[in-house]
Amino acid sequence: MGRIVVGTSSWADPGFVAEWYPDGLPARDRLGFYAQRFEGVEVNSTWYALPGQRAVARWVDQTPEGFTFDWKLHRALSRHAAQVDALPADLRAAVDTTPKGRVRLDAVLEAELARRTLEAAAPLVEAGRLSSFLLQLSPAFAPGKHALDELDDLVAALAPHPVAVELRHRGWLGRDERERTLGWYEERGAVWVGVDAPQGKPATLLPPLDAVTDARLAYVRAHGRNLEGWVHGRSVAERFGHRYADDELRELVGRAQALSQEAQEVRLVFNNNRGSDAPVAAERARELLGQAVAA
Repeated sequence: MGRIVVGTSSWADPGFVAEWYPDGLPARDRLGFYAQRFEGVEVNSTWYALPGQRAVARWVDQTPEGFTFDWKLHRALSRHAAQVDALPADLRAAVDTTPKGRVRLDAVLEAELARRTLEAAAPLVEAGRLSSFLLQLSPAFAPGKHALDELDDLVAALAPHPVAVELRHRGWLGRDERERTLGWYEERGAVWVGVDAPQGKPATLLPPLDAVTDARLAYVRAHGRNLEGWVHGRSVAERFGHRYADDELRELVGRAQALSQEAQEVRLVFNNNRGSDAPVAAERARELLGQAVAA
């Protein structure tokens, strides 16, 4: 069975700082504290801006051997609305924008952002600490308006590193689409990201489908089960806040174990970000995983 890594979608979420870290813990010591309790984490700050190599090298220095990172790709690459000032300063003058000043992603900009992402992530790669690049697509990336082939160049540009792609529109998993969708992942060597999310009518709510499309890695992101918050919440805490119960966590651990029979590694990442909800759930999931292994 493959290794199962449990973690959270950030180590610097404001709720963590307020409720989970010890009072008075300096910001520079948070990652080290986190890494004493978990073996992996998603880097959320990279969605907003590319960091410098020195900052990334410090992440390596602050964590033990075996601790690994999933790098969340820049919001422009994930087809979210991005202001020009989210780009590296020297790229801003040349980019095309919408009437509202949002970046229009084209092939040239995509290739350059991919190149700079690899450059920034080099300290993780050299230390063997990069698990994957995570591409969390916009819900606007929907079948009919878009095709998965649009992602081919990006996945290829980041090779040989695994690219975990999270879809956020249920249309990709319709009766006539599911087989084609998973087929694209397998053909491109992309990592399918299964989710745990509320179930309801909005197209942004995907079913809990798991698949291993790259034998190196399988991925599950737990977004909580707060349907009211997902539909009507305005802040991240309102949308994703959920305190997982033990029976729900056992279900998630079971999904991870099933995936580990086919994948060399499984990432089980909690994104139920309200206060300490995510790290508390991750800690308990690790306990339940240990109990299941012992049994």
